[in-house]
Amino acid sequence: MHPVVILLLLAVWVGAMWLGFVIVFPVLFPASLVAAGGAALGLYYLHACQALATSSVTGPSPVTEPKVAYRHYLLVQVWRDWWAIARTVVPRIWVMARYVVMWLTRMLLGGPWGYFTFPVWLALCAGIVAAALPAAALGVAFSVLYAVVAAVGLTGWLVCVLVLAAVERGFMVYGRILQTCPHPFCYEKIALPVYECPGCGVRHPRLAPGRAGAFRHVCRCGARLPTTVPLGRFRLAAYCPHCGGRLPERIGRVRVEPLPFVGGPAAGKTTFMFLGIRALHAQARAVRGRLAFVERRHAEAYAGAIREFGRGGRPAKTGPELPLATMVDVDLPGRARRILYLFDPAGEHYTGATEVESLRYLDHGEALLFVVDPFALPLVRRSLTTEERRRVDASAASSEEDPADTLQRVLNELRSRPDRGRQKRVAVVVTKIDLLERTEIGRDAGGPEEAVRRWLEGVGLGNIVRALDQVAGEVRYFGSGLETPPAEVAELLGWVSGLPAGGEPPHAAAGAAGQEVPGTAPLRAPWPVRGRDSARVPVGYQVGRWALLTGLSVLTVATLAGAVVAAALRLPHLPY
Repeated sequence: MHPVVILLLLAVWVGAMWLGFVIVFPVLFPASLVAAGGAALGLYYLHACQALATSSVTGPSPVTEPKVAYRHYLLVQVWRDWWAIARTVVPRIWVMARYVVMWLTRMLLGGPWGYFTFPVWLALCAGIVAAALPAAALGVAFSVLYAVVAAVGLTGWLVCVLVLAAVERGFMVYGRILQTCPHPFCYEKIALPVYECPGCGVRHPRLAPGRAGAFRHVCRCGARLPTTVPLGRFRLAAYCPHCGGRLPERIGRVRVEPLPFVGGPAAGKTTFMFLGIRALHAQARAVRGRLAFVERRHAEAYAGAIREFGRGGRPAKTGPELPLATMVDVDLPGRARRILYLFDPAGEHYTGATEVESLRYLDHGEALLFVVDPFALPLVRRSLTTEERRRVDASAASSEEDPADTLQRVLNELRSRPDRGRQKRVAVVVTKIDLLERTEIGRDAGGPEEAVRRWLEGVGLGNIVRALDQVAGEVRYFGSGLETPPAEVAELLGWVSGLPAGGEPPHAAAGAAGQEVPGTAPLRAPWPVRGRDSARVPVGYQVGRWALLTGLSVLTVATLAGAVVAAALRLPHLPY
């Protein structure tokens, strides 16, 4: 080639290089940098919208269905969302940048013109490569945003958890709420029952403010369940965490009062229990309250006993198995509420130390009711005349177990408790009082409680009376028969169980109501099934994602505005 042509081409190339690096490069490089950074930002924001705006459990960041309840969004899922966006966006940005660089190389450097377009190619590619730095800075900023949202949300969550736990604890302490299991071979004290979801039936073992939420837990079916008793947790079906047995309605809101009926075989425990329920039912109706059985079988047993009383008969003998407590839910408006666990085992369970040890419900109560069969007392039996003995044998079965031995075994078992068996209230009930008063030795057994106490001391129970004075805060004595006024029975049963059932006597209508069978309808409204379908994420998840998306939007707009301002400030200084 002619030297002149070579010199001319060299001059053109030098001019093109000067023009490219001095004039074009300063313009294209920042433009390429802004465009590449904006593209990366837009790609990130697009994928963030796809992952965070959806309410479906499936999507760019799927939400795994839990075994029981969803964990709080800010504990786990927020970082899964972050990772789902990051692992999608970063490879896409790399692939897109690599494709654009290769396309620019092929277009601008793929022919002889590449010697002249090199500055343009370098400006564009350098801008794309340099955009990695602001893109990485934005990625760090977005990660910091996730951390800030998570930290603020978790701080609020922790405060709510602590406050709600303290409120419930205060509620339990103020109401002296006791929760125990009424089922045989268990009788355990319960800190937190297992609650059943009314939507799908899955059982929640830790339905309390915690990792799954402060105010509500979201079941795997989407139902929202309350986490504390003041928020309505007592409206859910509850089960014992130890044996799985069903617990009464309102447990956790109303104090459970275990009330053991202590007495030997044929002492009259079952008869007095049914008389007490009848009297307490009448009293509740008199003060416009309610009384309901928890179990239908207990309502049926009560109805059968009332029919037997009407015919002059006696309830059937209690079976030898360990007892399921007869659970009675009592609601006296403006006064007190109790779930009474009336434990009425066969008297044979009190005839030996080993049998008494199996009655683990004695570990939890602060009251008991000691039923004394007067005709089981040795001194009374020896004092009966032949005619009196015949009349007693014809009217009622008598126990062969000395009541003093029965109570002594129970007191020995109670002394193994940490509180040495201390009881707040003990009621001593002398049964068959109507028959006893027709004997010479029992002529003074009825009347006020002081008279009953003196009579027991006179027939050989002086040591037992003094032992009860030592173990109990209060002891009351009572004579009971089939004709005993219901108001007196209700007052005693209410006193020993902590219910202020005395005062206003039952009216005639209320007395008639006492003959009715209390229902088994729950004294609380069931928890309604509310919440999203299981195919959609919980509301808490959606709120958390919207908060993140809002923060990303604000950060994106601020970044774009900053880029525009920087470009506007830069333009006047560009060479022309």
